[in-house]
Amino acid sequence: MSDRTLITTRNLSVHYPLRGGLIGPRQVVRAVEGVSIEIARGSFFGLVGESGSGKTTLGRALLRAAPITHGEVIYDDGEVEYDLAAIDKAALKDYRRRAQLIFQDPYAALSPRMTVRDIIAEPLEVMGLTKSRAETDERVREIAARCRLNLEHLRRFPHAFSGGQRQRISIARALVSRPRFVVADEAVAALDVSIQADVLNLLKDIQRDMGLTFLFISHDLSVVAHVCDHVAVMYLGRLVETAPTRQLFARPRHPYTRALLSAIPSLDPDERGRAQKLEGEIPSPTNPPPGCKFQTRCPYAIDRCRKEEPELEHIGAEHNVSCHRWRELSEELAMA
Repeated sequence: MSDRTLITTRNLSVHYPLRGGLIGPRQVVRAVEGVSIEIARGSFFGLVGESGSGKTTLGRALLRAAPITHGEVIYDDGEVEYDLAAIDKAALKDYRRRAQLIFQDPYAALSPRMTVRDIIAEPLEVMGLTKSRAETDERVREIAARCRLNLEHLRRFPHAFSGGQRQRISIARALVSRPRFVVADEAVAALDVSIQADVLNLLKDIQRDMGLTFLFISHDLSVVAHVCDHVAVMYLGRLVETAPTRQLFARPRHPYTRALLSAIPSLDPDERGRAQKLEGEIPSPTNPPPGCKFQTRCPYAIDRCRKEEPELEHIGAEHNVSCHRWRELSEELAMA
């Protein structure tokens, strides 16, 4: 872990036990399994994958909102250092101020019975971060202006706003405690394309001005390419590839990453129809296949893939891949 790293995970696993029947062993949902990543301070770190790949569970574990079954999650912002797997209640209360979440659906995340002022002020009041109502109001007005909300908006209720405005309210609530780390879970997925661009630009501006670190969870790779510095690809609870964004999009090494990138819509007529179709569905996390977890859908799988699970291998320039055949496949693509 370097001095510039804010979040470090080592073999992080999140399991959810299911109720067992009268006969047979108790089943376990392996939502996240053996994930090791480093998120640099001040970065915009992207996390992508299909629905059910474990992205949201990993984000919640980094907020200590999901149970950590195995492994370590180290938070170090230069002022404090916490191991979230063994954190006590007092330290967890402090961590709640330093790490916040932006939800996917802004309307469901906002109480319809509270004014915008009260919604944004709630974290300050619950965590006791201000000493008076005047100080609270000053912090609320400051963050509202930073999130491009008018002062007159503070007196209204959420139903009076559009989807983009509601998301800016949700962002203001997450940032009012002045956190260091923010998890944005599909933060623009529910918005129109034109509104998405506005919210993404707002997040980038806020990141630069406030020195924040973002974990940006998304299934939209075109959005990830626009805002993220580094990207991790998840499949069935495991990391299959991590790399700087430009490098990942230019030279993906894992077959799953290639399939995801090939599905990005293109305006180029020559690029249309080249999407790589993945056969079958993502396996159940309660009964993952042996060997490589992607082998049931991978067109390049061999016997070794079905028997031996690949490790996440460092292949240079901050690029890591979990595939037995990445060298062979890279040579094939270079010759094609």
